[in-house]
Amino acid sequence: MAKIDWYDQFVDLKYKPAKDDIVVLFYFEPPAGMSKKESAGRIASESSTGTWTTLTKLPPRIKKLSATAFKMDGNYLKVAYPAGLWENGNMAQLLSGIAGNIFGMKGVKNLRLIDAKLPKSYLNSFKGPQYGMQGIRKMMGIKKRPLTGAVVKPKIGFSASEHAKIGYETWLGGFDFVKDDENLTSQKFNRFEERVKILTRLRDKAEKETGEKKSAFFNITAETEEMKRRAKLVADAGWNYVMVDIVVTGTSAVQTMTDYCRDLGLAIHAHRAMHASFTRNAKHGMTMQFLAKTMRVLGVNNIHTGTAVGKLVGSKEEVSALADVLREKKTKAKKNLILEQDWGNMKTVFPASSGGLHPGLVPDVMDIYGNEMVLLISGGIHGHPKGTRDGAAATMQAIDAVMEGISLKEKAKKNKELAWALKKWGHHKPK
Repeated sequence: MAKIDWYDQFVDLKYKPAKDDIVVLFYFEPPAGMSKKESAGRIASESSTGTWTTLTKLPPRIKKLSATAFKMDGNYLKVAYPAGLWENGNMAQLLSGIAGNIFGMKGVKNLRLIDAKLPKSYLNSFKGPQYGMQGIRKMMGIKKRPLTGAVVKPKIGFSASEHAKIGYETWLGGFDFVKDDENLTSQKFNRFEERVKILTRLRDKAEKETGEKKSAFFNITAETEEMKRRAKLVADAGWNYVMVDIVVTGTSAVQTMTDYCRDLGLAIHAHRAMHASFTRNAKHGMTMQFLAKTMRVLGVNNIHTGTAVGKLVGSKEEVSALADVLREKKTKAKKNLILEQDWGNMKTVFPASSGGLHPGLVPDVMDIYGNEMVLLISGGIHGHPKGTRDGAAATMQAIDAVMEGISLKEKAKKNKELAWALKKWGHHKPK
């Protein structure tokens, strides 16, 4: 009887990846009754040139385009994909292969895409970020400290006028950015155009009163052409930033908008809403590290990466790995967490630390990230006993304390705003 399948042809544990191969690291578990080698063959096959049964006649080209499962270490698997499989400059097409049908196959019980090492030949087909971290610092006139921002909380429900007034108080407290949250776009109670109009007026006022550059992350998330219209409106009003919910809009829309915003001189803050639907399960889906890598390639300027000490899931090790993927010129490999990546001339991206933070947690966050981040503290300033302005001021005082090398308790002796914050929250870590 003729052989039915040919999955074994996609496994070669002696294979050495070519210089321009894309190498992907997976965590995988085979189903009951199937060996790891058999499961690995199915992963490499389905994500490249294979199908479920042997075929009668194939051109020699097919073999050269086939992926190869070449290394297994327990439940960790590396697969090499020839460069010819991929269309340069097309992230959606890459994901359709390495993160496509393979997740639905019966030949795997669990499968998690941990990371992919992208060769220079592929990486160079993307533009990457327009500004990089130093470019953003220059734009905002901030040399050393973390950049700071806050969502107007609660995240949804305020009118445009109410939203803007809280934003104004945020700026006067010393913060750099006022931020829309992921589900605030242009609802009846807070129209996008009105929010931009009022915030523009109050931004100008805040800049005159403080002598500092102030900005906002306006959430333009919508259908792609509408996002373009909103981005143009923001640029015409003299702003330098917009925000996009990068998971729900998709890689192609993000790529379109980074190109469009590049021409408008706008940086993009990337919100990761919905990412946990596929990044949270430690055995299945995709890591946040790899999602962050794709967004650096596509050209965003900041992206949410968690805190390890706030209300969101994510260990200190994972958060540090995320920061490395975004900020390093050459990312060093961390076993079973990230692969080595030479970024060449591609610019850097700010990690944005957010989720359940307050002034008392600033030292913990800065211990993980250092100064090269966007620090987003929202409820932790708006919930300050004396109001938003004092909450923002307390956060700036906490940052100063860390940079001065003194404790928050010591700093609070001469800073009543920080003292009030510590009295309410102390070093509480929310869940």
